This record gives sequence, C-alpha cells and structure tokens, in this order.
Amino acid sequence: MKVLIAEDDYRVADIHHQFLERIGGIQVLASASTAAETLRLVGELKPDLLLLDVYLPDSLGISIIGSLREVCPGLQIILITAATDRMILTKALNQGVLDYLIKPIELERLSEAVSRASNTQHVLKGSEDVNQALIDRLFRSEMSSPPEALPKGIDQLTLEKVKELLGQQEEGITAEALGKLFGASRTTSRRYLEYLISIKEAEAELVYGIVGRPERKYKRK
Repeated sequence: MKVLIAEDDYRVADIHHQFLERIGGIQVLASASTAAETLRLVGELKPDLLLLDVYLPDSLGISIIGSLREVCPGLQIILITAATDRMILTKALNQGVLDYLIKPIELERLSEAVSRASNTQHVLKGSEDVNQALIDRLFRSEMSSPPEALPKGIDQLTLEKVKELLGQQEEGITAEALGKLFGASRTTSRRYLEYLISIKEAEAELVYGIVGRPERKYKRK
C-alpha cells in the first residue's frame, strides 16, 4: 500500500515514516509540509492512503479533502490532528475520512487505522462480486480485526511481519535478533513469538551460548 504523509512538523513526519516502513507491506512515497504540496504530490503520485494533518501552514487539511479526491478518487484519508473541536470531527465524518486520530497519537492506534485501510483496499481491489456479506465487512469494520480478537499488545500488521521474518529463518532465531529485524525491543519481539507458539504457528528450543547461558530459539512450524 502506497502512503503519503502530510505533516508540517518534520520530526513527527519522520516518526510516522519510520514506523510505517517497519510494519511491512507499506511504501511511504513522500512527505508534504503544506496543503499545496499535498495536493500536488497526491495528484502526481496517486497514493492509496494519506495521513493528513489538520493544521497545515497554508490551509486546514480538512478544507482540501474535496480537491484531493478530485485528483485521486480512490484515496483513503486518515486525519491526524491536535484539534478536539467537534466541528472538525463533524466535517471529517461528512467527508468520509477513514479514521480520526488525536495528537499525540499512539503508534499502536495508528497501526490499527492503517490495517483497516489496507483491508479496505484489499476488498475494493478484489475480484469477488459485491454482495451483502462483503459490504458488511466494510461498513461494520469487521475486517479491522481478525476473526478472533488478538490479545492486548498484539497488532495484526506487526504480527504478519513477524510471521514473514520468522519464516525466513531456517536455523531459527532469538527474540532479540528478530526484534532488530523489525525495529522492536526484545520484550516486544518475545511477546509476538510466544503468541505464535500459543497458536501453534511457531516452536522454540533452548540453545546454549558461549558462556553457557540458555536462550530460546524460535522457528516457524
């Protein structure tokens, strides 16, 4: 999924960029710092998803949504804002934004919103005919979660990335080493790996290092 970031604070834009790139399955095309630049880049690059800040230097992000959809009709938009004004929320809902995140946003919440966008894109670009079940999956947001709810602290997109990376490790890998591959701490990595073991999609064995300290080495089943 191709993503464009519209954010006038380059530090925030960089955080979002790095986080999205770690998720996997996402290509961050560029970052824009003004409304005018956002319009131009959306028209040129045709992203699938736009992370749109409300307070841009030259215009409110909410004010350019109509123009954005003219140059890129299939664009999905996640609005990111420090505004808690109910009027902004009303306008966002009326203009069909996919999600609305209030700063400072939690990266896990951003991941959920991006996952929903990815699932929506998958349905809309699929080959199956439109039926009520398909529509219910979109409008009831059932696709934003897997069929069984994931435990707290386990995100679907990150889980898929862990599965992909683990599948590439023929000799197995430690939680610390795998965490480095997808930009997470050892504790976070172990949480995902132990969850995969609990659903019987991975296995682990104890191995002894140079100093004799045992470590768990994980493999896909």
